[in-house]
Amino acid sequence: MGTFLIFTQIHQVRIVAKKILREFWELHPDCEQQLKTWYEDTEKVRWMSPNKIKEDYPSASILKDNRVVFNIKGNHYRLIVKINYDYQMIWIRFIGTHREYNNIDAQNI
Repeated sequence: MGTFLIFTQIHQVRIVAKKILREFWELHPDCEQQLKTWYEDTEKVRWMSPNKIKEDYPSASILKDNRVVFNIKGNHYRLIVKINYDYQMIWIRFIGTHREYNNIDAQNI
């Protein structure tokens, strides 16, 4: 019997686009470190399902259409991302204050 080797490629998560976060923390410097930490931590993970996100971020809210809401800086700010789990791509859909978040449709942004 032959020996079979199975190679799996580990894909690094790609977050589109850090510029959005940077522009936001330039306007709201009190959340700069928290956004940088979220970005750096998220680049290193491999979330394959919403359940895995909840393991790392229990306060995250899972929405329809692979969207997730993260609370930033003690819920002063909200970050909404859309995730493609197969390709490990994350698109930033919204970053704003809690008040701004209340004025949008988080399910469809």
